[in-house]
Amino acid sequence: MIQVHRTDRPAVFARRAYVSILLITIAFLGAFALSNGQNLRPVHAQTDYPQLYVEPGVTRLRAPDGSMEVQGKVVIDLRTGEIWGFPTNSTVAYPIDMNTSQPPTSKPLYLGKYDFSAMKRSAGKTHAF
Repeated sequence: MIQVHRTDRPAVFARRAYVSILLITIAFLGAFALSNGQNLRPVHAQTDYPQLYVEPGVTRLRAPDGSMEVQGKVVIDLRTGEIWGFPTNSTVAYPIDMNTSQPPTSKPLYLGKYDFSAMKRSAGKTHAF
């Protein structure tokens, strides 16, 4: 039988404590890794938010049915190609209503749609006419 001297006991205790803590840590990390593996959801590169391009400046907006013509901002949804106009009723970039002290809210006016899916270049053809 091997006898441990009194001077070696703290070293043996420290080594056992270190090994015990290390094994407990590995067990917790393993349990954590296994439990999180069951709750994984697929990741998508797409976002639910529209990607908008706001045309610089203000332009004349005309409703497709010809019912109205006003000054406003043009906004394009780059994912769908939809074109929207936001009337400002002035030549500035934000809506103005001189009849009230409350800031007005500009409601979107559907103007049309770009067919981005048709943008395919064919050999020898430079236009879609």
